[in-house]
Amino acid sequence: MPIRVHPDIANLVPYSPGKPLDELERELGIHGAVKLASNENPLGPSPKAMAALTQTTATLHRYPDGGAHHLTRALAERWKVGADHVVVGNGSDEILSLLVKTFMAPGDEAVMADQTFVMYKLAVTGGHGICVEVPLKDWRYDLSAMARAITSRTRLLFVCNPNNPTGTVVTHEAVQAFMNTVPDHVIVVFDEAYYEYVRDPHFPNAVAYVQQGRQVAVLRTFSKIYGLAGLRIGYGVTTPEIVGYLQRVRNPFNTNTLAQHAALAALGDDEHVAASHAINETGMAAVDDGLRRLGFDPLPSQANFVYFDTRRDGHEVFTRLLHQGVIVRHIHGSMIRVTIGKPEENRRFLKALADVIGQCAVIDA
Repeated sequence: MPIRVHPDIANLVPYSPGKPLDELERELGIHGAVKLASNENPLGPSPKAMAALTQTTATLHRYPDGGAHHLTRALAERWKVGADHVVVGNGSDEILSLLVKTFMAPGDEAVMADQTFVMYKLAVTGGHGICVEVPLKDWRYDLSAMARAITSRTRLLFVCNPNNPTGTVVTHEAVQAFMNTVPDHVIVVFDEAYYEYVRDPHFPNAVAYVQQGRQVAVLRTFSKIYGLAGLRIGYGVTTPEIVGYLQRVRNPFNTNTLAQHAALAALGDDEHVAASHAINETGMAAVDDGLRRLGFDPLPSQANFVYFDTRRDGHEVFTRLLHQGVIVRHIHGSMIRVTIGKPEENRRFLKALADVIGQCAVIDA
């Protein structure tokens, strides 16, 4: 008898993280490839985090702190909330999956943008929920349209801010008007993985809604500016009621000892965060200028990546760059997302792109 799989699961397309760098180099016969595909911090982890890792290895025969006690309290102090407002997860991805598992039943709805972080759709569909996708407007979240998409079956609404893959943001004014219309039965999830890179003074303070007792969850991560992507640790700031329900379904010991200690140390390394922000600022300006010199019109980004229309077959551009040893992310159609790297990596990307675009036919507008 063939294995039985729910059609919601059978029809999902698995997330593709890409091959390890060394395996890719072996397959293509290249050396010294640069990875600008996953929005990682080119400076790597905080030196304080690295020191914490070394000091922690002697305790690895013990189970980790199941409640991430010290990290939870440090995060609560940072964001001026009680410790019962914080939940720590195996990356912020785990927390969004826990939100789906906890608050959605089969047939319930979650509202999201049509071009945003793919894990929302994977988590909701995998939980047998219904994804209500709302088109972006001028490459930004259309919060008014998302509010109109809410029904009595809506349980979650995702706002990725800055948005991945576009890098665009919705402002305080737009979010405030939107929040004034959201009914109490909907949990608004502000996914702010790139929060520390934001420069826009009009960026909303989503944690303030939590402090007001609104049905809001704010997700953050240590994978981006803190440079701990390989340790998989993130957190959510939300109401004690929501945290209490999430704790009922969270796996025990979901974050490991190394990740907890490194994250706690990284949280206190403001110098490394400032240096990471500065190199991103400089690199963003250089990549933006380089793309414009090549005739492209990149979207204004508040994150650590740039999204642009190649006006060519995006997969072909991606593949040709790959053979030049430059790994970017082909999102769909003609669109490419490139992470801001070190200065030499940015220059290599721009040079490789200049070399390959002449080999790809332009798509008529």
